[in-house]
Amino acid sequence: MRWTTLSVVVLLVVAGCSGGESSVPGTAPTSGIDALVAKAPVAADLPAGSTMARIRQRGELLVGGSLDAPLLSQQDPGTGRLTGFDADLGKLLAKYILGEPKTRLVTATSETREPLLANGTVDVVLQTYTITPQRAERVAFAGPYYSSGQAIAVRRGTGGIAKPADLAGHKVIAGANTPSIAAVKAAAPTAEIVEFGSDPECLTALRQGRGEAYVQDQALLIADAAQDKDLQLVGEPFTTDPYGIGLKHGDDQFKQFVNDWLREIQKSGLWQDVWRGSIGTVVAGDPPAPPVIGSAQGS
Repeated sequence: MRWTTLSVVVLLVVAGCSGGESSVPGTAPTSGIDALVAKAPVAADLPAGSTMARIRQRGELLVGGSLDAPLLSQQDPGTGRLTGFDADLGKLLAKYILGEPKTRLVTATSETREPLLANGTVDVVLQTYTITPQRAERVAFAGPYYSSGQAIAVRRGTGGIAKPADLAGHKVIAGANTPSIAAVKAAAPTAEIVEFGSDPECLTALRQGRGEAYVQDQALLIADAAQDKDLQLVGEPFTTDPYGIGLKHGDDQFKQFVNDWLREIQKSGLWQDVWRGSIGTVVAGDPPAPPVIGSAQGS
């Protein structure tokens, strides 16, 4: 099932959901990820001196990511646990390296994740990190592990914007240092782009009327729409954005290790189970086919 057909489905599903104010869309029951972790694989002997061996010796995996991305990586207000597609994959990777799902999240933004990798503050970045040839000059990417695309969101009731070309002449909100900026420039060269540092900042700006549209990965916008009834997705994704796991540049051994792990969880069905417990709690249908490892330019 492709993301390109999901906007209407998601909004209908969300409209029919019920729950208290503390309900978090995409939050799987604690037993769900615990059950997946219990059957997740653990790597055999790790090469001495390798990144993996150093992580195992440290006793936790340092992950650059988000605390506020519903369905992807969000801190549950009740338990304090991280939930979502990216967060749960991080736990499975930690289990593969350490034998237990011990992760420590370091909050990252689109502007800080590359320095965090370069200086060793984090081991990996799992944060809807689109693989591009330009980024691959500074960061190594395992994967891709998921595929999304740039889409358009507006405040519900906004007229005149139904496709990328309609962005021309409008103020368009986009995340700083993200593929959204190039996508808007290509689709609507006369649009005025207003940049903000994070998805929550962009959403706030849209609500405040500081732009008429917000362009972002559809995976993030679907998660946002699951929590905000005033956010409306229009049209279909107009790019293809493969997500990669960011690693320190030049560490080919660790990249191969993470790619081997991705292949293993895809083959065993664990990847699909993680999708069902996160994105699949809002999006109807079967899990999509995982992208082929190494298929994105820059991976």
